[in-house]
Order: sequence, then C-alpha cells, then structure tokens
Amino acid sequence: MDVESDVKRTKGTGARFAYETLRDEILSLALAPGQLLDETTFAERFGMSRSPVREAFIRLAGEGMVVTLANRSTIVAPIDVQSFPKYVEALDIAQRMNTRLAADLRTDADLVRIAEAQKVFVEAARRGNHLEMSEANKRFHMTIAEAGRNPYLAGFYERLLDQGRRMLHLHFDYLERTHDGHLLTDDHVAMLEAIRARDVERADALAHAHTRQFRDNFIRFMQENYAQAMPLAGPAKPL
Repeated sequence: MDVESDVKRTKGTGARFAYETLRDEILSLALAPGQLLDETTFAERFGMSRSPVREAFIRLAGEGMVVTLANRSTIVAPIDVQSFPKYVEALDIAQRMNTRLAADLRTDADLVRIAEAQKVFVEAARRGNHLEMSEANKRFHMTIAEAGRNPYLAGFYERLLDQGRRMLHLHFDYLERTHDGHLLTDDHVAMLEAIRARDVERADALAHAHTRQFRDNFIRFMQENYAQAMPLAGPAKPL
C-alpha cells in the first residue's frame, strides 16, 4: 500500500513539475507564441514518461496557455493582439473597481499585506527577473482585490491578470530598454497611499492611469519589435 502511494505521489509530482516548468517558460516567452510542443521531446528532457507531460498540456490548455490544433498537435497559444483593446477595456474596469473597493473597505492588516507585496515587487524589479516581477505584480494587485472584499470581482480580475502576463513581460522589456522601469513601482506606491488615505476617487484615477500606461507601452513595443515577427491570433492588421 505504501509503495502504491509513493508511485502515485511520484506521478503527481512529475506532472506538477512538467506543468510548472512549461508554464514558467511560456509566461517568460522562453517558449514563443505559436511554438510547437512535442510530448516526446519534453518527456525526454524531463526524464519522465509522456503521461505527466500530457497532463501538463491539458492543464495548460485549460488556462489558455496552449492550443490543441485539429491535427492534435499542441502549440503555445498565440498572443491575440487584435483582441487587446477589448482585453484592456475589461482589465481597466476590473482594476478600477477592485482598487476603489480596497480604498473604501481596507483594514490596517490589508495595508500591511499590500505594502509587503509591493516590497516583493521592488526586490524582483531590482534583480531584473521578469518572471518574478510578473508574479509579484499579480500578487500586489490581488492583495488589493482581496482588500476590496468582493470575491466575484477579484476572481474576474485574477483571470485577466493571468491572461496578460505574457504581454506584461513585453511591457517590462520595453520599460527596461527605454529606462522607464521605475514607473510601475511609482504607480504601485501611489496606489497604496491612496488606499491608505481611503481616497476612493484618487485610487480609481491611479488604477486607470496604471492600465493606460501598460496599454500604451505594450502597443509601442509591439509596433517597434514584433508586429511582423511574433505569431499573433487572427489576420494581421496594423496596431
């Protein structure tokens, strides 16, 4: 019985390792949008059978990170630039509403958690690790959402943040190249202070400006670097 448990645990660990490794490489763009993913290749790379890799693909497909084609091959999901304006529209609404609620309903304990999340982001930014930065950025914003005490809005917001993490990596790349990497940190600090002051309207305005900055920098980055080179969903159109 113990042997069977060990086998099951080992199998689960293998699938989790494959999932976490592939997820990190997709989010960091080490696996490019549109890249073909072969079960056998990754099984050999990870030193495991194809089953846990297949499980990882299924889980990633459920999160919209990979796509299974009609011929049953699997690719990294393209970045859908054509739907980007609609995405940003939804992100803006969710970000503003959650930040407004946090400013209205936050507790002192919430402020401590938000400040700690911001500290983690600053440390990740100092190291220049984009994967750590995108995870810390999500944690910062989700800590704000949790302070807003609306699990429905927070859940919607979290899905949007997850969907945008690859685009955020490009955003970080743009800020780093143009030497404007301090802007996100400054935005976060201002949002925290507005929430601390219970200034609902300022928190709303800052959240809106934060989304707008992400939108504008991402579009500029794509125009300069990837409009022709990166696989995008749908027919090509100018940004």
